[in-house]
Amino acid sequence: MPNFGTHLRAAMEASGPLCVGIDPHPALLQAWGLENSPAGVRSLSLTVVEAMVGVAAILKPQVALYERFGSAGFAVLEETLSLAKSAGILTLADAKRGDIGSTMAAYATAWLDDASPLASDAVTLSPYLGYESLRPAIDLAAQTGRGVFVLGLTSNPEGPSVQHVGGEKSVAKSIIDQVTAENAGAEDMGHVGLVVGATIGDAPAKLGIDLSATKAPLLTPGLGAQGATARDIAAAFAGSYSQVLGTSSRDILKVGPSVNALRAKAAQVRDELLAAG
Repeated sequence: MPNFGTHLRAAMEASGPLCVGIDPHPALLQAWGLENSPAGVRSLSLTVVEAMVGVAAILKPQVALYERFGSAGFAVLEETLSLAKSAGILTLADAKRGDIGSTMAAYATAWLDDASPLASDAVTLSPYLGYESLRPAIDLAAQTGRGVFVLGLTSNPEGPSVQHVGGEKSVAKSIIDQVTAENAGAEDMGHVGLVVGATIGDAPAKLGIDLSATKAPLLTPGLGAQGATARDIAAAFAGSYSQVLGTSSRDILKVGPSVNALRAKAAQVRDELLAAG
């Protein structure tokens, strides 16, 4: 079975290296003229899926913004994931799950098992109970041709207080080294990706981290609304830019609810990413 990295590379070559977040925040719903309700979230989500066919390699619904409506929100998320699959777009559930033992195995089943209504092509994971605590998800993803994205170097102000501790033997480097080992057998990209903020600057160099050696798909939140441009990302990820998924949510979604406007904005961002490389 082709691994997730192979599927993702094909999607990136066909549609470009863009990940579009589906983030139905209350303020965005209001800006679109929608109610802050499951019905409003459904309208926004299905519109984004329709608009992104052919211009985004992968869609990233923010699970928390569905979860806040309980079972009704999860029903909308299931429908969104199903529609994206039917449209031929990969999905990444931004759930940031992380636990131990049977609980982690249950999270893995929820997001990565063929039989689950929430099954996505990939899921984000938090490794801060120890990288090996994620093993049930990492292994199930490999078995089902899916992927995981492990939090590596995030750009939130609080991140360095944990991730950078230890300097060249930092927590982040330890996590990223283990991802590198996981992907060692991949010809191109492996099934274990990393979340690395687009605005982290020279943190990898300071911490002795070589992202190109990881063979990891690199999800880089921060494009657009958080201030990073395609050129910034190309400069920061100079040696690993071919692995980068430029990630944008608010900067693209703010032009909705017009399908044509959303598609045009996403195509513009995608083309900027391609030109920067």
